[in-house]
Amino acid sequence: MRAEERRKAVLEILQASPQPVSAGILAGRMAVSRQIIVGDIALLRAAGEEISATPRGYVILRADTGVIRQVACRHSAAGMEEELNAIVDQGCTVVDVIVEHPIYGQLTGPLRLSSRYDVRQFLKRCSASEARPLSDLTGGIHLHTLSCPDGEACRRAMEDLRRLGILLEG
Repeated sequence: MRAEERRKAVLEILQASPQPVSAGILAGRMAVSRQIIVGDIALLRAAGEEISATPRGYVILRADTGVIRQVACRHSAAGMEEELNAIVDQGCTVVDVIVEHPIYGQLTGPLRLSSRYDVRQFLKRCSASEARPLSDLTGGIHLHTLSCPDGEACRRAMEDLRRLGILLEG
């Protein structure tokens, strides 16, 4: 398969997948190395494709439906699981995490967590890595962009965060 055909096939796989697809899985399906796929993704992005890298793999960015809301939160590293589960338990997706860095300005990490399974997998990767969460840079203060199916789901998620003492208000 030629490189151009492979990139087209990678794009088709990502477009068809409702979940992120890892570079390793794409490499296996295309019978190439993971590094070839990383290069292909870079070239597809340079050509204008809206591909995002998440902790679970690559996704095509799609327009979210429902309610999109940013929420300000504060918690220690120990509160991360409780926070994320409170959001996904109400049917909302944690799209990203955002912190304000004193030198670099806004730093955003894509997450796309929609279920407790997603949260568990994310936390496993966190514990297996020596990297620290972005919120460690700001004393635990951070924003999340939430994608909720409707206003009621968003309200419930906000209420759960408030009850846990995680939601920053006022």
